[in-house]
Amino acid sequence: MRLLAALAAGLVGGALANGSGYEAELLAVARLVGKLWLNALTMTVVPLVTALLIAGVFEAGQSGGNAISRRALAWFAGLLVAAALIGGAVAILLLEVWPLPGGAAGLAAQGAAPPTGGEGDWVDAVVPANILAAAAATAMVPLVLFAMLFGFALTRIDAELGTGLARVFRGIAETMLVIVGWVLWIGPVGVLALALGVGVALGAGAAGVLLHYVLVIILVCLAISLFMHLLGAIAGRIGVLAFARAALPAQTVAMSTQSSLASLPVMLSAAPWVKVDGASAGIVLPLAVSLFRAASAAANVAVAVYLAQVHGVPISASSLVVGALVAAAVSVGAVGLPAQVSFFAVIAPVCIAMGVPVTLLPLLLAIETLPDVFRTLGNVTADIAVMRLAGRRAATE
Repeated sequence: MRLLAALAAGLVGGALANGSGYEAELLAVARLVGKLWLNALTMTVVPLVTALLIAGVFEAGQSGGNAISRRALAWFAGLLVAAALIGGAVAILLLEVWPLPGGAAGLAAQGAAPPTGGEGDWVDAVVPANILAAAAATAMVPLVLFAMLFGFALTRIDAELGTGLARVFRGIAETMLVIVGWVLWIGPVGVLALALGVGVALGAGAAGVLLHYVLVIILVCLAISLFMHLLGAIAGRIGVLAFARAALPAQTVAMSTQSSLASLPVMLSAAPWVKVDGASAGIVLPLAVSLFRAASAAANVAVAVYLAQVHGVPISASSLVVGALVAAAVSVGAVGLPAQVSFFAVIAPVCIAMGVPVTLLPLLLAIETLPDVFRTLGNVTADIAVMRLAGRRAATE
């Protein structure tokens, strides 16, 4: 609420200042304060995402000790990438059918983008000769690949050594989260400054642009919910209406609490309705809540696509695939983080990987509450679908 209040105050104040004759001075101060705050937030991305991903991949590897766990993890991996690709494609289609409001172009002028590491040769962009240089350049694709390989490798060394090293990275992640918490504590100041710049540039039109963004992301989340519903029903061979009846109680809890974890008991009670035994559901669903956020991955790519449109960055098929792969990977490490922290931690790497500036993410963070309801709806629907897909075979074995 503090961020939302700061956003509203900044937009209104900027709109009122528009035409006052002090726009240049106000913009100079607002951009300075906003850039300082954004840089403080951005500096945590590389260590936070790397540490979270190494620890998350290690923990996922430790969880895959039996057949149903391995089957569930395989479904998670495939569906995370598929959902992220679908989210990006749906966002592109929506923006073709329902283009950005006219004032959106003014958002692109709000501050310079932090470095994104450049494109360069594709070999170095995926497998760099120097991972420290890649980190210094904020090159997220090779960092994500390295972190995943490192996490997998930890599961293959001595268990005591692997667990100890994973705890070190978990400690690094927790430390970075403390720093992020400090930065977010003064977030209203940064959001107010950034919103003032937008208000001066766009006036009253800023509200229309932000509303357009919210509706696009909600529609993407609903598309993922529908996709997971149909996948669980058709591939799971239980029927669309039967799946809907089973999922409805958990979906209701998800939308009211905005928490997949809070929905877990209701999802477990849905197991008999989707013909999955309790033992299988007891393995798949806790794993899903811990590792699997399909709608969030899809929405994160959609946010990057939306910002690409705002900044005039072209999105090719290859960049969309790269964004989807990064979104799928980083979502594994960020599950369980507070919504405000995870928003920047998981979307910034996707934007950077796709060459999209992240300067507007703090403004979008302030209005994330409503889209987050539909992210949770899609995540819970996906959890129930994968419970059926991974648990169906176990029930017949």
